[in-house]
Amino acid sequence: MSKPGRILLAIVVFLCLLVTAAITLTVGWRPILGPNKRATTDRKFERTPERVARGEYLTENLLGCTHCHSLKDWTKRGAPQIPGEELAGQVFSFPGFPGTLVAPNITPDLETGSGTWTDDQISRAIREGIRHDGTTLFPVMPYGEYKHLSDEDVASVVVYLRSVTPIHNPLPASKITFPVKYLVRSEPEPITAPVPAPATDSISRGKYMVSLGCGCHNVNENLPFAGGDHLKGPWGDVTSANLTPDPSGISYYTEATFITALRTGYVGARQLNSIMPFGDFKNLTDDDLKAIFAYLRTLQPIKHRVDNTLPPTYCKICKQKHGGGDQN
Repeated sequence: MSKPGRILLAIVVFLCLLVTAAITLTVGWRPILGPNKRATTDRKFERTPERVARGEYLTENLLGCTHCHSLKDWTKRGAPQIPGEELAGQVFSFPGFPGTLVAPNITPDLETGSGTWTDDQISRAIREGIRHDGTTLFPVMPYGEYKHLSDEDVASVVVYLRSVTPIHNPLPASKITFPVKYLVRSEPEPITAPVPAPATDSISRGKYMVSLGCGCHNVNENLPFAGGDHLKGPWGDVTSANLTPDPSGISYYTEATFITALRTGYVGARQLNSIMPFGDFKNLTDDDLKAIFAYLRTLQPIKHRVDNTLPPTYCKICKQKHGGGDQN
């Protein structure tokens, strides 16, 4: 090979190595290779009355499935579901969203819902972020939290979804724009080991439920459960609150205050926005609400004041604008 040829080859090899290192150290290879996923099995969860009841409790209350997969009346407090549209899906319209996001019909309708999906395909979608067709779910579907859902509880959710009335509701597929549609392929992680139920003590049960149902308050890994998620939609424009036992959080809550807030959407005379799903959480048992509160009291206090009654100002803690941000 001539000297110019050797130089050209060296340059090509160097550039290839540089690109390889850049991809490895930044977005990784999943956006190119596709999501990390496991093959589904033919397992079928046994249908029992106990699983139907448990699945309904989780789906309709703690997990907030109805918050996205059911049409809601946002003009009413608590955003009640619109009758006849329960779990039939909807098209979202979020300002600035990179594309069109659709929560699919998860009723067992054979043509437009989940009627042809296997039990394991539904389970994989819930906890691992992979659709029945093998593509990636946009992570607004909180599979990052739902991965903590125990094997028995996910079986109960699937059994319950199989039991609801099928609703024929044709919807388009989500269309996420480039490059986001490729970047989200890095999010799914397969579950390859059993996920046990939590221990029966109050703190363990509370931690389990908080990990599943309070994700909007835990969007910043440096501020665990200290709020800061900007939530804009038909409910208005709000930022999630600090749930830690800091004076800027909920240190002043009593157990009774907490239960009342999650049942009624009021903290004293202050009204919570309906994006906080008190319309769903009101049906949680007293024991579960007490366990959630008990666990929240064990969190590390974090100073992060969020006050949605004030105009948005820059917050040096979360690096965003929200009410009360300049007081941090």
